[in-house]
Amino acid sequence: MTTFQGKAPARLSAFLLKILDRSRDENPAGVHRYASAVAELSRLFTKGRDALGADYLGDPVLAGAYLAYFFPVNLSKIQVLVDELPDDWCRSSGGEPLRVLDLGAGPGTGALAVLDWLNQHHPDHLERLRVIAVDASAEALRQARCLWTAYSDELNLSDESLVLLEGNLARPGVNGWRASVGQKAPYDLIISANCLNELFLGSKHPIEERSALIADLLTQLAPHGTLMIVEPALRETSRALHQLRDQLLENQRCTVYSPCLHENNCPALLNPHDWCHEERAWEPSAMIQQIDREVGFIKDALKFSYLLLRTDGRTIADRSTDTFRMVSELRKLKGDTRAWLCNELGRHEVGRLDRATSDSNSAWDTCERGTIVRIDGLKRKDGATLSRIPAEAIVEMVRPV
Repeated sequence: MTTFQGKAPARLSAFLLKILDRSRDENPAGVHRYASAVAELSRLFTKGRDALGADYLGDPVLAGAYLAYFFPVNLSKIQVLVDELPDDWCRSSGGEPLRVLDLGAGPGTGALAVLDWLNQHHPDHLERLRVIAVDASAEALRQARCLWTAYSDELNLSDESLVLLEGNLARPGVNGWRASVGQKAPYDLIISANCLNELFLGSKHPIEERSALIADLLTQLAPHGTLMIVEPALRETSRALHQLRDQLLENQRCTVYSPCLHENNCPALLNPHDWCHEERAWEPSAMIQQIDREVGFIKDALKFSYLLLRTDGRTIADRSTDTFRMVSELRKLKGDTRAWLCNELGRHEVGRLDRATSDSNSAWDTCERGTIVRIDGLKRKDGATLSRIPAEAIVEMVRPV
């Protein structure tokens, strides 16, 4: 089990948990029935992806399990990343609509995540929110409408702020969803959560086709907008996301706001066994804890790979050769503490011997996967692959996770 030292664990709001609990009351099922379906979905999402049908939410049992277990998890991942956006992403002096596009929305994961996030952080902007949710499943969109309406009713908001479009993301001309999306542009936030890896699987060049889709969507962003891509933290799906990133940057379609601190090719792709992913502390709901006990899972962390892309060049932190993002856990060895760091110079293994611990470098002990840290005075001997933090080095936390 990972030990987290940063911020308090992310958690779903009590308001949202009430809405989710109520939706389950309308479709009651025992924990045991949910658990069996959760175990099957987990197998399909990880080891049996080739057998995963596109419309698994059309199955009442699988849909119930998804809403009880995976939906809250995926919603939390999006909220964690909304927290990472610039503070002014949703503010406007003119009061114009706040436009969000949720692609591959399923039961409205991105839509509800933003609605709930605004209710917690900027309730004065709720009336401005306009969301378009696109999905190939009519049943998933029906569930999205039910959840959105239930939440909106509690706040006395009109549910007309959510527009649902049925459409296949891999075939933008079908059902005319692409034209409808374009008519509502530009968007302050575009979300693609856990769906990009499912597109163009039969293509000879899936990365190129996904890149073309994302490049087209980037043109729909407002000048200050962000395109958020969230993918499973599996090696295959994460490396495909790294490849997509490299192609978009090579074609100068965008820049990376986060997580990367550079625009060079992803160094994780140099070794076929490497990939980058996030792991954030999370406090699961009572229902998820019950299902975990039944199935034997431990869902105490959010694991995912992601990109936040922009077209204005804005970045999450100032970049320099001594500023790094930690892309592994902090490993405490005998007499040594090590981690893998990444920046424009590539991926580096960095360590600090216990005997070199000092007041100036003590911040090293509080770093974790995802931390952005500045290290002044890093040393590496000629021919060595490991860089060292000496006692006189200065380690400064730039941004915790």
